[in-house]
Amino acid sequence: MTINMNLSENSYDIIVERGILESAKENLNLQRRVLIVTDSGVPIEYVKTLAKQCKEPTICTVEMGEQSKSLDVFGHLLNTMLRKGFSRNDCVVAVGGGVVGDLSGFAASAYMRGIDFYNIPTTLLSQIDSSIGGKTAINFGGMKNIVGAFYQPKRVLIDPELLKTLPERQIANGLAEAVKMALTSDEKLFEIFENGNIKENIDEIIIRSLNIKKSVVEKDEKEASLRKILNFGHTIGHGIESSENMHGLYHGECVALGIIPMCDEKIRGRVIEVLKKCSLYNMIEFDWDKIEKAAFHDKKADGENVTVTLVHEIGQYELKKMSCSEVIDMAKNCLKG
Repeated sequence: MTINMNLSENSYDIIVERGILESAKENLNLQRRVLIVTDSGVPIEYVKTLAKQCKEPTICTVEMGEQSKSLDVFGHLLNTMLRKGFSRNDCVVAVGGGVVGDLSGFAASAYMRGIDFYNIPTTLLSQIDSSIGGKTAINFGGMKNIVGAFYQPKRVLIDPELLKTLPERQIANGLAEAVKMALTSDEKLFEIFENGNIKENIDEIIIRSLNIKKSVVEKDEKEASLRKILNFGHTIGHGIESSENMHGLYHGECVALGIIPMCDEKIRGRVIEVLKKCSLYNMIEFDWDKIEKAAFHDKKADGENVTVTLVHEIGQYELKKMSCSEVIDMAKNCLKG
């Protein structure tokens, strides 16, 4: 299936097809210098499969984890392209999860003021969320995604076959973003989680999630208003993630916790049951002082206020400006167990 992201001069195709990695050269222009960015957790056969289709590949493998989204690693990618003589006619291809996509997309945006960038996401989280939409970033000063750019890929290839090597916890990590989008925008998708077999429906979950994000990004490419619904659960979720010093819980696991207080009490029980079904109900000891500091040092905060997404009915949302203290009190009251 081909999904077109319609963004005028920044438009591109998202191709969802099992086995498409094997025929990447038919969908991407690889007859030039290609910087393939991957991480130590990605099976090497995925990288080799792509590299053999490139005219002049350079493979750059970074360490798995958020620590690679740093100025040092960002500089390493730029220096590698410089040493290899990359020009504005060459390209960067990400083969990995959200860390690899964020890092390599930002490097592509900065090198020579921007060269072509392709994304081949290998985790469920990146396949349904971070690989599209053009948000690229690195972490800085202990804050997640605080330095970056909006930079759209030229094409995204999504191969559900690549998920077969993922641990179950990584699958759950990705499902959090799909549940998030179902709650704000797609009651039918939520019902698949609630009543269906998740593994048997994974392709439909990916496609429905992509179509939700596509619709939002097309209306609001640079997060002026509507795109803020994609941050549903992220204000508290990012606070939890940063307070954990970006280790311990995965991103999706933190977002899942951040979703719960933002749901109306009358639907919260159903939401928690779905999160349990997805192995995403991970109650921990919360350090609320650290969470508050991290959540509201975030780029989405505006002085004493922050715009949050609330869900009162499944498939519908409300964007509401609230005081930071109100939001943290909601979370404390809801996540005390």
